[in-house]
Amino acid sequence: MYEARFHKQLNSLKESGNYRHFLEVNKSAQHFPKFYYTDAESVTHSAVNWCSNDYLGLSTQEEVIAKLGFVTHRSGTGSSGTRNISGTTLHHHELESTLADWHHKEAALLFNGAYAANVTTLQTLGRNWPEMIFISDERNHASLIEGMRSAGNKKIIFRHNDIDHLESILNSLPIDQPKMVVIESVYSIKGTIAPLKEIAALTKKYNALSYVDEVHAVGLYGENGAGIIEQEGLQYSFDIVNGTLSKAIGVFGGYIAASSVIVDFIRSFGTGFIFTTSLPPAICSAANRSIQYIKENKELRIDFLANVSLLRQALEEAAIPFIPNNSHITGIPIGDATTCKVVASKLLQLQGIYLQPINHPTVPIGEECLRVIITAKHQVKHINYLAHSLKKILAAMDCIPSPALESTAVVS
Repeated sequence: MYEARFHKQLNSLKESGNYRHFLEVNKSAQHFPKFYYTDAESVTHSAVNWCSNDYLGLSTQEEVIAKLGFVTHRSGTGSSGTRNISGTTLHHHELESTLADWHHKEAALLFNGAYAANVTTLQTLGRNWPEMIFISDERNHASLIEGMRSAGNKKIIFRHNDIDHLESILNSLPIDQPKMVVIESVYSIKGTIAPLKEIAALTKKYNALSYVDEVHAVGLYGENGAGIIEQEGLQYSFDIVNGTLSKAIGVFGGYIAASSVIVDFIRSFGTGFIFTTSLPPAICSAANRSIQYIKENKELRIDFLANVSLLRQALEEAAIPFIPNNSHITGIPIGDATTCKVVASKLLQLQGIYLQPINHPTVPIGEECLRVIITAKHQVKHINYLAHSLKKILAAMDCIPSPALESTAVVS
């Protein structure tokens, strides 16, 4: 009975074209973004990765790798405990101090991933404050949605980046009603950027807490790479910032940065923090070194954003429409799950290009796309080959992405 139910739902997922297959992406630290994979006939192939979140290539940076190796040899591979038992080390405290300073906050708290940080923080705040109302952007990430849902509090959704709609919701609530506005700074699929200055003004005007997910921004934007909030000069305007150590920083883990009392509250009541083994000390040390490297090497971020512009120029010249935005995320709309997967498969098998299709439930049905993620390590030859190959495959399939181009500007 039970397995039949599982098979039925899995078959339905496969028939819709939304079943996910995992490709073994065997990365070469010396040749990133190239990687190797083995096909069904056990033949090994090489390809170029166009969907890695290692934006700056720092997972392969020698100083970061050396720090990881040094602390691993000295302290071992794991922390071997939760933070309150034996899983807190000097490296955890040093990294949390770095993160707090980076975001101009009093404190920071480490998690085993940004998903866990989002779910635990929102769940903990909601469960311990039942009167709290969450006000959520309709395009928020699954981890934000799950955190609010699992808390059980009332949630009101506002239209994506619609300031007027957000204000109408806030204005409808009593000024002393506990409430929190939950957003992302850079939205992960379409790459839109939240109007942070306007949102900050509204949360202040209507006495609301604010929560900003910056996972696709930390390491890439701002004078010190601390994100869009830093770039906009709003470090003191948002209450809680969520970030990741797994994308631009190139290591592993997640965190929040906030006031001392908020961090202490999550540390003391967040079950997703309390009852899990902490990050390995070497991971913390490597992440700390990576952040320092980001601060010291602004040209790496400049090169990255220059590559974004080169990519979009190449796509325009190849007459391949993409979703316009002011961030680094470049989505090519396809609009059908099966077609999206076929295009991605042909790119890999015929051209040695790895692009991951973004299908439902990550995006609504009808908004399926190929998300192109460029890094600072991609070269001009990679960019031109991608544009040429995409044009060739799309033409052969008579597949024409539809949205007109509106803007190719990149946030500097």
